[in-house]
Amino acid sequence: MVDSPHRRVAPAAWLAWGALAVLACGCDLRERAPPHADADASQAERGRQLLAQYQCGSCHTIPRVAAAQAQSGPSLAAFGRRSYIAGHLPNQPETLAQWIIEPAALVRATAMPAMGVSARDARDMAAYLMTLE
Repeated sequence: MVDSPHRRVAPAAWLAWGALAVLACGCDLRERAPPHADADASQAERGRQLLAQYQCGSCHTIPRVAAAQAQSGPSLAAFGRRSYIAGHLPNQPETLAQWIIEPAALVRATAMPAMGVSARDARDMAAYLMTLE
C-alpha cells in the first residue's frame, strides 16, 4: 500500500486531533459562570440582611428583603443582569460597592443619598444584588 497525501482520515482521528488541540491551547469548553457568581452564599445573605438594616427598601423594591416594596427609586429585581448602574456605570461588583458607599461621587446628579455604608457592608450588599437574576 502506498502512502498518499490524499488518503482519507477517519472521523475519529479528526475528533482526537480536535481534542488534542483544545488541550494544547488550554481552552476550557465548560460553561463559565458570570464573574459575580463566585461571591459566597454567606456574604450574599449578609448583604440581603444589610439592605433591610440600611432601609434601602424605603426607596427600592428588592426581592427577598423585608419591607422593600417602595417605588420612589428603581426596582432592584434582576439587578445582576443589568449592564449599567444608574444608567452610566458598568455593573461590576466593585463599582456597585463604590456606588453604594458614595453614589454622588460616581454620578453627580443622582438622587440616591450616601447612607454611611462601610466598605465591607457595601461589598456584601453588592454581592446580594448581583445574585438577583
